[in-house]
Amino acid sequence: MSFRIRVLVAFLPVAVVPLVVFGLGARSVARERLTEEYRTRVEAAARGIRQDLRRRGDDVDRRLVALRDEAVADNRLRRALVGVRAERPYLLDYAGGAMRLAGLDMLQLQNNRGRILSSGHFRNEYDRFAPGIHLLLQVVPDRMALVRARTPDGSFLVLARARTFRVGSQTLGFAGGMTLDTGFVAALAADRELRVALITPHDTLASRGADSTDQVVAQVVVPYIDEAAFGGLAAARIVVSHSLGALETWRSGLDEWFRTAALISIAAALLLALWVSFQVSRPLAQLAARTEAVDFDRLDAEFPIERHDEIGALARVLHGLMSRLRSGTARLREMERRATIGELAQQVNHDVKNGLAPLRHFFRHLWRVADQRPRDLPRVVEDRRAAVASGLEYLEGLAANYARLTTAVERRPCDVEAAVRETLAGLPVPEHVQVVHHLGSGIPAVAADPIVLRRILENLLRNAVDSINGTAGVVSVTTAVVPGENAVPPGVRITVADTGKGMTAAERDRAFEAFYSTKPGGTGLGLTIVRRLVHDLGGRVAITPRDGAGTAFVVELPGSRDDA
Repeated sequence: MSFRIRVLVAFLPVAVVPLVVFGLGARSVARERLTEEYRTRVEAAARGIRQDLRRRGDDVDRRLVALRDEAVADNRLRRALVGVRAERPYLLDYAGGAMRLAGLDMLQLQNNRGRILSSGHFRNEYDRFAPGIHLLLQVVPDRMALVRARTPDGSFLVLARARTFRVGSQTLGFAGGMTLDTGFVAALAADRELRVALITPHDTLASRGADSTDQVVAQVVVPYIDEAAFGGLAAARIVVSHSLGALETWRSGLDEWFRTAALISIAAALLLALWVSFQVSRPLAQLAARTEAVDFDRLDAEFPIERHDEIGALARVLHGLMSRLRSGTARLREMERRATIGELAQQVNHDVKNGLAPLRHFFRHLWRVADQRPRDLPRVVEDRRAAVASGLEYLEGLAANYARLTTAVERRPCDVEAAVRETLAGLPVPEHVQVVHHLGSGIPAVAADPIVLRRILENLLRNAVDSINGTAGVVSVTTAVVPGENAVPPGVRITVADTGKGMTAAERDRAFEAFYSTKPGGTGLGLTIVRRLVHDLGGRVAITPRDGAGTAFVVELPGSRDDA
């Protein structure tokens, strides 16, 4: 990539990133503020709808109370109810007259057995038995519900209340209401930017057309009774929503201005970058052309040093370099003569380095593997054996002694008990610490590298011994069988516990972090290596606090399928 391109690439983020941050921030803030404002308006409208419905319901209830008082005092109604045939027509027309007198759109008189005695909105419903609407209205909040009432020509929706009263020995109930239509729904929300929809199990009445961008919604739930297809109480919803179309329009305008500003900024950045790069690259290109012409046969190149900026400093450096190059040419020719003599020494040096190079690379690689992937150490040694042997054979054949100490790394069934005993045998233990082991019976072999298994045990046991600092204590190693499931062979649980100072919850949470240590001078890598080695073997390791004091490390390793 050329210098000019790099300058252009460097200028573009400087010009564009602030615009992007500003645009995204403005969009986010505007959306949050406007959405919150819309939500407040929608919720306020929903509260107003609840109050309006309650006010309308109270108006219906006052009219029903007036009708109830008149019905209790009406002797003709009383006579019709006790079966006087001459008053039968009066009873059938009673609800119609009372409905018109009270200014209601729906009125029904029923007894407590569900028999319709008189219906003002559907006269021919008399003597029909149906569940008492007035009884259902008694159990809903505010004794108010939306009722879909039947008529000879269909049905209509009313906001209904109910009143129960006694005439003689009979308990009767009025269920009356006023019609709800699209105009009523539209009047529920005074804000013209709001959309109001009445959704019932039967149909939907909406005050405005649907808007797919409606996203801010609140709803009022009202009990619902369908007289035409009576199924008991249901629920109707009055949904209030606010369109986010204005917000989307504002965002579109902001995006358009943002794109315009971004294009202008990019163009300005490109022009400025071209000018800067030209001011820098042209003198550099001149210096490069003069430098390219320099060789040992042409040492007469000159570099202008009249500039006082960084390019002038570079020209002065090149000018001084040319002066030193001229003075060194004579010495160089003398050195060429001596170099011929030194070629023999260089050849000897080269041969020695050829022998040392495999050893040098081997040990560098060996140290790196030992630090980063200790379990791969035997394999690396085995892979490099031939190169090491060749180098050592060239330098007196010292490779054979080390090669005999290495073994090939392979995953095979390992005896856990033997590994525990061998580790304990080589573990340095202070006099104040007692190490005991409790090996379970029937412990299966695990599929592991013996070196890796011993490395896990050595790290855990050294940590356990170090945790008992200055006082008498006990370190115990316990093995047990982990039952297998389905085709999985039984595994082994190894518990290394101590009676030391224990670990806090915070220390247990960070115990397996790299470079975290609570011991003075500790590296913080022991438990990290343990966890990695255990996971490489397909097992798991956990820390368990002990009652009283101390800590227990629990390692579970899968069993060997060959052994199973």
